[in-house]
Amino acid sequence: MAGRYAPRTPTTRTTVRGGHIPVPASRQAAPAAGATRRWTPDAPTDLGLTLGPLRRGVGDPTFRTTPDGSVWRATRTPEGPGTLRVALRQGTAEAEAWGPGAQWLLDRLPQLLGADDDPAAFVPRHRLLAATHRRRPGLRLTRTGLVMEELIPSILEQKVTTDEAYRAWRLLVRKFGEPAPGPTPGSGDQHRLHIMPDPRTWSLIPSWEWHRAGVDDKRAATILRAAKVARRMEEAAAMEPEQAQQRLELIPGIGPWTSAETIQRSNGAPDAVTVGDYHLPGIVGYALAGDRTTDDAAMLELLAPYAGQRHRAARLILLSGRTPPRRAPRMTPGNIAAL
Repeated sequence: MAGRYAPRTPTTRTTVRGGHIPVPASRQAAPAAGATRRWTPDAPTDLGLTLGPLRRGVGDPTFRTTPDGSVWRATRTPEGPGTLRVALRQGTAEAEAWGPGAQWLLDRLPQLLGADDDPAAFVPRHRLLAATHRRRPGLRLTRTGLVMEELIPSILEQKVTTDEAYRAWRLLVRKFGEPAPGPTPGSGDQHRLHIMPDPRTWSLIPSWEWHRAGVDDKRAATILRAAKVARRMEEAAAMEPEQAQQRLELIPGIGPWTSAETIQRSNGAPDAVTVGDYHLPGIVGYALAGDRTTDDAAMLELLAPYAGQRHRAARLILLSGRTPPRRAPRMTPGNIAAL
């Protein structure tokens, strides 16, 4: 978790959703002969805050930051695999892309960096939110336009610890995905980016490989059901957020928690507050009302003044670092592979 008041404890899935990752100060990178684009945002933009929610752990094989201040993403676009490198230099985004999906990624660079977002629509009504909003002027809500690459890792995160979910994502993408096109952001195979598997490959993963990755049958079956109708799932990226969530929730095993986590990223939905989370209601309740026992209904009541911007309000709360002190040990990770 980021923020001046951040506790020195390991992050959980909820605190990670605050969405900040450290991005080094930008400096000129060596040219790498990819397609390029420059775009200047109309408001302050922080790459670490804007693109941070897309990273699934420090070992995410689809995401990397480099010492020159660049963020790298390996993505499966409608045009095919693509690798994007983006850096902010003096307020201008400089991007390079490689692979069949390169032009698709460059065309949608503004949306990825929050061009569809309207930070001015958020009006703080609580001292904590006002202070955090002021300290985080570069927070923009990203919109990837890609549903499956946000949906599958969100399914993997259902009812398990962060470490378990990130480990499963890392193992499955490295083993069944494909090397990303373009240069490697670093030296050695450990720095090579990978594209997540296509829907057909997800559907062909043997049951024992899910087991080895620590994924139970219920989550694996949900991913398989989504992969079978991947085209219909991707259509949700062009829908209004409420309709998009309804489309996703037609799949058994996908509920409000998973659909919200997905469209926050794929659709840039500023009001898609996550319900059904183990930690979030208590964090919101503690931050806004001093009540760590808050449930979903009470959380939604506390966030009601931010209707239309409830997701942004929740992220600012997480970024504030004001979380209730822990009273119990962290959830013990399971080990399905050892069964």
